[in-house]
Parts: sequence; structure tokens; C-alpha cells
Amino acid sequence: QVQLVESGGGLVQPGGSLRLSCVASGFTFSSYYMSWVRQAPGKGLEWVSNIYSDGSNTYYADSVKGRFTISRDNAKNTLYLQMNSLKSEDTAVYYCAKDLGSSYDYWGQGTQVTVSS
Repeated sequence: QVQLVESGGGLVQPGGSLRLSCVASGFTFSSYYMSWVRQAPGKGLEWVSNIYSDGSNTYYADSVKGRFTISRDNAKNTLYLQMNSLKSEDTAVYYCAKDLGSSYDYWGQGTQVTVSS
């Protein structure tokens, strides 16, 4: 069965960095777009970034552009999100999702990122 397992979240001070990972299994990882989506406390889901199946193209929400970098290692079935210059408004649960282009069919369990001094 499809599994997506995120890790790497935690508590970080404003201006700090974190790197999230998402290990995929149960499907041909290298054949699919992948996305990161987040949910801040009391708010709805917000798309953060996505990446083509071969990693050739990446896209970002305006709120994270220039600070976050999405990448993937298809040999390791792993998706990454490098987050730099973190702000308090980046506090959220971050999910990786298998991206069908217009929807997501599988999600991970999420990893909490808290940005606070």
C-alpha cells in the first residue's frame, strides 16, 4: 500500500532552518509529481510547493518563494523541503502528498514545524 512518512519537523527560532523529508513507498515514486502542503493552526490547507517527477521543474507559493527549496531523490524514494529564513507564520503541520496534477490521492501523517523564540 502507498505510504508517505514525513520527518524533520521541530521547534526552531525565527530566521532558522529545517529540512523536511518524506519517504515514499508502495508506488513508483519517480513517475509522480509530489507536493508539500501545510496547515497552520486554525487555518485551512495551503499548498507550499511541488516538483515534477524527474525534478526538472519546481513551483512555490509566493509566501515561501526564495526561502524554501523542494527537491527529490528518486533513487531513495524521498522528497525534501529545505526551509530557510523561517518566520512565525511558517508554523504549521507540513504534509507531503502524491500529486495527480489537479488533486492529491495520498497524504503523509504530517510533521509539526514551530517557529518561535
